Amino acid sequence: MKEQFEDSESYAHQLDSDDPLSEYRNHFYIPKNTIYLDGNSLGLLSREAEQSLHRVIDEWKELGILGWFKQDKSWFHIGEDLGAAAAPLVGAEPNEVVATGTTTINLHSLVSTFYHPEQGKRTKIIADELDFPTDIYALKSQIKLKGLDPKEHLILIPSDDGRTIDDERIIKRMDDDVALILLPSVLYRSGQLFDMERITHAANDLKIPIGWDCCHSVGVIPHKFNDWGVDFAFWCSYKYLNSGPGGTGFLYLNKKHFDKEPGLAGWFGYEKAKQFDMSLDFNHAKSAGGWQISSSNILCSAPIEGALNLTLKAGIHNIRRKSTKQTDYLIYLVDKLLSREPYNFNVGTPRNPEKRSGHVAIEHDTEARRISDCLRINYNVISDFRYPNVIRLAPIALYNKYHEIWYVVQCLKQIIDENEYEKFE
Repeated sequence: MKEQFEDSESYAHQLDSDDPLSEYRNHFYIPKNTIYLDGNSLGLLSREAEQSLHRVIDEWKELGILGWFKQDKSWFHIGEDLGAAAAPLVGAEPNEVVATGTTTINLHSLVSTFYHPEQGKRTKIIADELDFPTDIYALKSQIKLKGLDPKEHLILIPSDDGRTIDDERIIKRMDDDVALILLPSVLYRSGQLFDMERITHAANDLKIPIGWDCCHSVGVIPHKFNDWGVDFAFWCSYKYLNSGPGGTGFLYLNKKHFDKEPGLAGWFGYEKAKQFDMSLDFNHAKSAGGWQISSSNILCSAPIEGALNLTLKAGIHNIRRKSTKQTDYLIYLVDKLLSREPYNFNVGTPRNPEKRSGHVAIEHDTEARRISDCLRINYNVISDFRYPNVIRLAPIALYNKYHEIWYVVQCLKQIIDENEYEKFE
């Protein structure tokens, strides 16, 4: 049954009083006098992440190179250990996930493993025109490396409204000329969540390898990669997983593909027990760890441990439940208070929570940029502007309050009532 919201301040406070996850806010460093609604771009620092980082710094200070091989939590196995810890968030087995590299590096590693165009047959890659640009840059370069033209061999599924793409349109384009499908779990501007299970099953039926960029979903939405039949996936750790700027990424590889040869080989993907044999013949680990390329970035990986433990303790299903309620509440307030003249705000995010991730795209056709600047400078509200007309607001279940959502909507109303945005270029 859908929540019957109210627009009063007292109701917002009541929601906070009834919030079973409210205690987790105290684990985070909230910027002073600030309402932070940009956790879908960079999550905040928790005390747990700080502690695990400081522990590793102390290990470096006290042990030097011996930190790689200490008995407990050795740096040598940090990628595999963090991957195993993160596996329950995505419905994977422990050896199917590894913390390594960055989003785009992991994309290149996995796509180069799975994209093998056949002469005159399967040569095309399906993506979408609303994807984050880095994925498209990488896919175009992968196609060029095969001696093919991206204009011909990269299929970008179009959008009718510039916000969303129908799942069915993707499925209908799957054909015997497609060699690979790579899609984002969530469209980064609007927050639309694709039906990953349905799309993956359709690809499996046609024996087309399919991978997912889950940067905007892991940590806020439960996943079931194994149950769905996902071939591979990758994601960052610095958004909803709160690992810090430039935090190490993750990749998932379904165990049925462990015997494949990694498309990009590197020393850290070697079979762990024999890695120091220094053989010139590459024998990769038969796990997701085999797709590591470079040595683990220890200082960028260290905060993940504490941050991840906090997420696991709160429970991904509890996080999703609160996130859905918070975004529902935000949409309700915008519709109730800001959708008509003279405010003219519009919600560009799907209203069905099953089609929505953790942020809401608030659109203003003429003044979104200046309103976003005004929010930040006049009211200390950290939001996220996306050209040309979107202000993204992401209430994070672990540290944002319902009253903050209510207050930000009042700020938007005040900015229009007083024409405050006109003071900004």
